[in-house]
Amino acid sequence: MADTTTTNLGLTKPEVGASSDSWGTKLNTDLDSIDALFDSGPVLKLTKGGTGAATAANARTNLVVPGTGVDNVYTGKQTFTGSTTAVGTKFVNALEKVTVSATAATGTIIYYATTQSVLYYTSNASANWTINLTGASTPVTLDTLMATGESISVVHLVTNGSTAYYNNVIQVDGTATGVTVKWLGGVAPTAGTASAIDAYTYTVIKTGSAAFTVLVSKAIFA
Repeated sequence: MADTTTTNLGLTKPEVGASSDSWGTKLNTDLDSIDALFDSGPVLKLTKGGTGAATAANARTNLVVPGTGVDNVYTGKQTFTGSTTAVGTKFVNALEKVTVSATAATGTIIYYATTQSVLYYTSNASANWTINLTGASTPVTLDTLMATGESISVVHLVTNGSTAYYNNVIQVDGTATGVTVKWLGGVAPTAGTASAIDAYTYTVIKTGSAAFTVLVSKAIFA
C-alpha cells in the first residue's frame, strides 16, 4: 500500500509498515504545512479563514466588521434585537434618502416607503390630493413588508404657491378601508399654507392583517 494524503489539507499519510527511512521527513513536512496556517499567537490567518487575532476587539478590526471603516450596502432587512437590558442599535449620525422632484401635488400620490424616507415636491400644488402609502412599485404592500406591531415613518414635503392645497385623503396600500387616521392636535387640516412648504409626517402602525393606524402631523416652513 502506497502513501496516501488527507482529504482537505493534502497531508502525507505514510504507508503503514513502510517509509522506514522517510516517515520522519514526511511528518515534519505535514507539521510545517499545518503551522503555516497560523501566525504567532498562535492565531489562524485571515487568508486561511481565521480572524488573525487573539482578542475579539482585534478580530473585529481585522475582519472590518460594519461600522469599522467600510461602507456596507444591505438589500434585505437587518434585525438587531438587543435585549431586556440593552437597546439593539445606537446611531451617532445617520443619513436618510430624500427624493427631490419638480412635481406638483395633485390627484393620487403613491408614496413608496422603500424608495425614500422623505419625498420633496418642489413645484406648487395644483389641487388637494390623496396620499397612498405603500411599500414598493413591484408591487409590494406595507401589509406584506410589515409585521403586526411594527411602524414606519415617512415625510412628504409639499410646496404651495399663492393658492394653497392640502392632503385630504390618506390611504394605505391603495385603500382607506382598515385605516384609522389620527392627526396631531386631534383636528385634520382644512387648508394648505400659501407660499410655504407644508411638511406632512406619517407614522404608519400595523395593528393587524391589512389594518393600520396612521399618525399624521403637518408642519409649516415659510
